[in-house]
Amino acid sequence: MNWNRAKDLATTYLFVLPAVLLFVVFSIFPFFKVFQLSVFDWDGIESQMHFVGLNNFRDAIFRDPSWWISMRNASVITLLTLLFQNTLALILALIVDREIKGKSFYRVVFYLPPVLSGIVVGLVWNWIFDGSHGLLNYALTEIGLGGWTRAWLADPKTALLSVAVIHMWKGFGWGFVILLAGLQAIPRELTEAARVDGAGEWRIFSRITVPLMLPVFFLVSVLTILGTMQIFDIIISTTNGGPGYHTEVPITRILVAMVGSSRFGYACSLGILFGLILLAVSFVQMRLSKWSSRYS
Repeated sequence: MNWNRAKDLATTYLFVLPAVLLFVVFSIFPFFKVFQLSVFDWDGIESQMHFVGLNNFRDAIFRDPSWWISMRNASVITLLTLLFQNTLALILALIVDREIKGKSFYRVVFYLPPVLSGIVVGLVWNWIFDGSHGLLNYALTEIGLGGWTRAWLADPKTALLSVAVIHMWKGFGWGFVILLAGLQAIPRELTEAARVDGAGEWRIFSRITVPLMLPVFFLVSVLTILGTMQIFDIIISTTNGGPGYHTEVPITRILVAMVGSSRFGYACSLGILFGLILLAVSFVQMRLSKWSSRYS
């Protein structure tokens, strides 16, 4: 009996072993390797690495203004996304949650943008915002607003906002799905009883929907912040961080430090700092979520 059990366990572990090896090689090992390289000055080619201690972190925090510019840009996009993308997602979820025709159709349509490739979305919007033959400039000219036309992704005044619009268009669908699921989890008896008592739609929304949806709102906010701060594919396929540093974000800055400047150790230190910032933001939001759940 013991032999059969040992044989079954060995067979089970053999099936799991390939997945474990892949996880160790491509996740665990690189994770610890980043911490090792962060204290060295290494160009990624030479066999020798020069130990510099915490100098890479000091340079990132106190001597690299472009890093903090990238953090500011990502924060601006994140703030816009929190305000406008999630608001749009909530409005659409409230509409689809009602008894309307074609609910399934709208669910599919609204969720299409998030499943599209970020590179493809960026290329399509690159054509829409093109300064010479872009669809947006053509539409503005046709309605008599030709003075507003410009190279939207090449103009320092509009590049960051244009990238934010692209990101929000691509990302509102997943927020819509999560918020819709939260709305459908609210017992219908509560809203129906409120209507019977004479409560209007706004009172139902503010006194029933919002309190019960607070954990969902926090979840969507956390995912929005983490996802937007790590924006990369749309930047690469539209502006590549330009013009200047106006659309540079942390991930592209790390890439430039690693590939463009051949400072692998410094890039690793930037990655660790970025990870710690995201971890701190997530921790604060999760604590707020737990606090709000006590009063919802």
